[in-house]
Amino acid sequence: MEANRLTAHELLGALKEKRLSPKDIDEAIYARIGKIDSKVRAYPRTGNSGKEADEKAVGCAGPLCGLPVTVKDNICTTGLATECCSRILSGFYPPYDATVIAKLKSAGARIFPWKANMDEFAFGSSTENSCFGPTCNPWNTAFVPGGSSGGSAAAVAGDEAIWALGSDTGGSIRQPASFCGVVGLKPTYGRVSRFGLVAFASSLDQIGPITKDVEDSAILTGAISGYDPNDSTSVDYPVPDYTKSLGMDIKGLRIGMPKEYFVEGLDEQVKLSVKEAAGKLESLGACLKEVSLPHAQYAVPVYYIIATAEASSNLARFDGVKYGYRAPSESLMDMYKKTRSKGFGEEAKRRIILGTFALSHGYYDAYYLRALKVRTLIKKDFDTAFGDFDCIIAPTSPTPAFRIGEKASDPLKMYLSDIYTISVNLAGIPAISIPCGFTREGLPVGLQVMAKPFNEEMIFRVAHAFERNTEWHKARPQL
Repeated sequence: MEANRLTAHELLGALKEKRLSPKDIDEAIYARIGKIDSKVRAYPRTGNSGKEADEKAVGCAGPLCGLPVTVKDNICTTGLATECCSRILSGFYPPYDATVIAKLKSAGARIFPWKANMDEFAFGSSTENSCFGPTCNPWNTAFVPGGSSGGSAAAVAGDEAIWALGSDTGGSIRQPASFCGVVGLKPTYGRVSRFGLVAFASSLDQIGPITKDVEDSAILTGAISGYDPNDSTSVDYPVPDYTKSLGMDIKGLRIGMPKEYFVEGLDEQVKLSVKEAAGKLESLGACLKEVSLPHAQYAVPVYYIIATAEASSNLARFDGVKYGYRAPSESLMDMYKKTRSKGFGEEAKRRIILGTFALSHGYYDAYYLRALKVRTLIKKDFDTAFGDFDCIIAPTSPTPAFRIGEKASDPLKMYLSDIYTISVNLAGIPAISIPCGFTREGLPVGLQVMAKPFNEEMIFRVAHAFERNTEWHKARPQL
């Protein structure tokens, strides 16, 4: 089998035994990209840097043994453009590495020289909002890969990457993982440093892995986790060896299924796949019961007030003065207006305007402050649930992947794509999406597993037990 089709842990074994070299892996990846990326468009910028990387790909150093990691375009990397797929950051080369990048390099990994496509500044659920154009789903290129980490998910699903990093603000790792039939983890808020991640919503953003299976996710999560004094929201909490959670049985575990998630609006094929997945977990010895998350119904409005408010504040720095695009102008105020008008896409402008309104005088208490109070209630719902249950399972998305352009003109429909993932970010808990089935049209379905803060071990234990007893994760798109 071609090296690019193997999992990271399989490749690590081959590298250590010298059955493969990093250059062999690179050549397989570049050949795959050359064959299918004109259809998928996971990588919006390609060039000669790949050939340069080939020459450097020698030896097997560190626990990650020279494996290349694909990185979303909003994670800072020295020597590589980081543009958030936005015109306003065109030509920006960071003078430093994000902490996760430094950690990967320290562990012996190499950063793949082409960044993955994404929705501009991570604003979207479909990767249609990139200034480079949309990414397509490898399972059916007429459909979206999800977003905003759609480029990362499509690259992994299409074997154009071994594994990848994404960012998750309201489901932007898990939802594209579900749509593309791969594994996507959103770690606990504070578990992975956000230093070097271009901010969307600072109280929600979290970097995490997108991988071909659960074992790869455990390995990559361990490599990027840990306290970072450069990030004021980083938590100094021990990082266990997540791979030790793999292979454990789940007999006797108490698993909750939120009744609020299995209601009208949930696609029947998605519902059937998730129910069958629940039955599989029960057959493995887990005890499944219904649980209530009564404030889940408010998650979408709460999220889109808090997230847009924080986005409005964070994106105020992009004004043409310090970095990125600058529009020709006659005065300072004229430069601000023209730069932001031409530099930002429509969805970015929409969110900035919504957030500015929510923070404005006379509306702060009515919208933003009230949203923060309801966010606390959503978190308390999870705290109560985890007093009775070891983990919670649910659909990752209410639907499978939708057609490109289907929801582009209706922002509300697009925002509802994240209805089952948003609460996790509001509560700061960890969650994973794993493949659990396919629709009749051949589109993947994802199962979401959630646990209490800093209990990624429980997530890996349950997810791996399911994966070990099913074949869904082994399926690959036929491109």
